[in-house]
Amino acid sequence: MRFFGRPPAEGTIAVESGCARVEARIEKIKGGLKVGGTVRGRAGTVEICRFTAPPEFLANNWQSWGPMQKMAAGERFRGLAERMEKQGRFVFTPIPETALATLVSDHFIAWEGGMAGFLSSKIGHPYFAVEGDEIAGYIEYFDTAFEDAVALETLVVLSGPSVEQVLEEYGIRAALENGVRVGEWNPVGWSSWYNYFMELTTADVEKNLRIAREGFPFQVFQIDDGYEAEIGDWLSPKPGFPPLPELARLIREAGFHAGIWTAPFSAAATSDLAARHPERLVSEEGKPRFCYRGWNKEIFALDATHPGAKQGLHETFAALRGMGFDYFKIDFTFAAAIPGGRSRGVTPIQAYREGLAVIRDAIGPSFLLGCGAPLLPSIGLVDGMRVGEDTAPFWDPSKAPLDGVNALYALRNPILRSFMNKKWWLNDPDCLLLRRRDIDLSDAEKELYARTAGALDDMIIESDDLELVDARGKGLLEEAIRLRGGHVRVRGLMSDNSFLIDSWGGPSGIFRYAANLSEAATRFNGQDVPPRSGRFIHP
Repeated sequence: MRFFGRPPAEGTIAVESGCARVEARIEKIKGGLKVGGTVRGRAGTVEICRFTAPPEFLANNWQSWGPMQKMAAGERFRGLAERMEKQGRFVFTPIPETALATLVSDHFIAWEGGMAGFLSSKIGHPYFAVEGDEIAGYIEYFDTAFEDAVALETLVVLSGPSVEQVLEEYGIRAALENGVRVGEWNPVGWSSWYNYFMELTTADVEKNLRIAREGFPFQVFQIDDGYEAEIGDWLSPKPGFPPLPELARLIREAGFHAGIWTAPFSAAATSDLAARHPERLVSEEGKPRFCYRGWNKEIFALDATHPGAKQGLHETFAALRGMGFDYFKIDFTFAAAIPGGRSRGVTPIQAYREGLAVIRDAIGPSFLLGCGAPLLPSIGLVDGMRVGEDTAPFWDPSKAPLDGVNALYALRNPILRSFMNKKWWLNDPDCLLLRRRDIDLSDAEKELYARTAGALDDMIIESDDLELVDARGKGLLEEAIRLRGGHVRVRGLMSDNSFLIDSWGGPSGIFRYAANLSEAATRFNGQDVPPRSGRFIHP
C-alpha cells in the first residue's frame, strides 16, 4: 500500500495536489495505520492511498438505498447505471462521471482479514475506485477553495482475523470520530406506505389506528408519502385529507407517537416552493438544477446553505413538531448533496450536513430517521437510518419494476451493514410485510425477514392494512420484537447470501439464527436450511 505515492512510514508528508497543499500525518494504531491531516487551497480530487485489489471485497454505495455487496475487480453494481439514467445521475452518487466509468466503493472497502475506510465525511466525499488491478482511495472536494486549512477526512487501514472483526472495529472508530451517542429507544411502529402508497385516505388512517389500538404492539404510527398536496409543500395536505394538526391529534389520542414522512430537500417543479422561491434551490446556469425524476415529475434540490431555505426548513419542522409529531422520517435526502450552484462556496457534503443540522435543531429530541441518505455524512445527525433498498411484497428481483426493489436486496443490506447498528445509529431494515393476501411472499420468506430483523436488533416497522394481518402474522411480529435487545455478532459477510447471527444477553437469551437468503439449500452446524428461509440452530 502507498500513501500519497509513497511507501507507508510514520511521520508527516507535505504534497501538492493540483492547486491545493496537503499536509498529512501517518501513524500506527492497533491493527493498522491511520492517516489524517489538513488541506488548503482549491482542492479537487485528492488521492490518499493506492493498493493491489484483493480477489474479492465488500463494496459499498454512498447512500442508504444503494447496495453493499461482495464484488471483484471488473464487476459493477447490477442495474445502478440504468437506474441513474432513468431516475437521475445524482441518485446514487455525487460523482456520476467517475461512478459510471468504474466501480466505486464509497466511504470504505473491506475484504477477508482487512479493510480501508474513512472515518468521516464532513467536508469532502471519500471513496475508493477500482482501477484495473488496483484500488485507489480518494477524497473529492468538488473544486472548492479553502483559504484556511480544513481537516482531511481521516483514513484507517485495518487488518484482523476476519472481515467481520475489522468492520466492527471500523464502526467503533467512526462513531468515536463523530461523537455519536445512540439513543436507547428502538422504535416499533406502523407505516402506511407499503399497502396504501399514494392512495392513502383519512378512512385508511382511522381504520388502522382503531385496529392498532386494539391489539398491536406499536409505539409509533407513521403517515408516509401520500398525504401531501405537492412534493416540497409539506404543511399543505392533499384535498380530502385532514389538516395535519388534526392528524397528529388523532394519532396521539390513540396512544401512539405521531410520525410523518417528508422529503425535505426535494421540491417538485410544480410545487409552490419552486414557483415562489427558485433562489432557494441548487442551481445550474442561473436556473434550478434537475436533481432526479420522481412522482412522474422533475425534482429540484433545496440549497441548504441559503438563508431563506434554512429559515423555511426550520419553520416547517418546528411547525410539525408543534402540531404533535415527534417521529420524523426524512427521505430522498441525497438531494441536498448534489453538486451545483449555492449561495455559499461550500462543498455539497457541507451543505447536506448544514441542512440536517437545521432539521435536528427544529425537532429537538424527536426521533429522526434518515432514508435515501448519504451514509457517512449523516453520522451523528440522525437517530435511525434505512440501510437498504425499498422492500417489496415479492422476493424475486426479476419481478421488480426497478432493478433493486425486492425483499431479497432489502434484507441483505441490513445484514451486511449490521456493524453500523447501535454504533452510528439504529438500523432500519425497512418494513415487515405480514398480510395474508395481495402479497407474493411465502410464509418462510416472511419469517426469514422478520426473524432476521429481530435477531439483528434492528428497528421493527410494519406496513400492512392491519385488517389483513391474521394471528400468525401478529405472532411473527411479536416474535421479532422478542428477539431484539441482545449483543449481536454476524458471520458470513463474504458468503453467497448465507449468514449466521449470534445473539446473547437479550430477552430471548442465547441463540443462533441461520439466515439463508440464497436460492440453494445450505448447511449450518450440520443442519439443513432450505433456500429463502431461516432456522434457529444450536451454537
